[in-house]
Amino acid sequence: MDTAVNAAVGTAMALQQHNADQQSQMSLIKESLNNQASHVSQLMESVSPQQSLATTGTVGTQINTYA
Repeated sequence: MDTAVNAAVGTAMALQQHNADQQSQMSLIKESLNNQASHVSQLMESVSPQQSLATTGTVGTQINTYA
């Protein structure tokens, strides 16, 4: 009976360590994804805004021809 208890305790300790390792890996992945999102946001903000269509005249009122 004593060996079964020791085995159960050993298994529980191993599972706790495994869960702690997974949590640390997940926090690293979340930090990496947040950094990537920040970089993408900065890139999107650096792109010039899209020009609006002209409101008068015959050119540029239907299709945005700015390239």
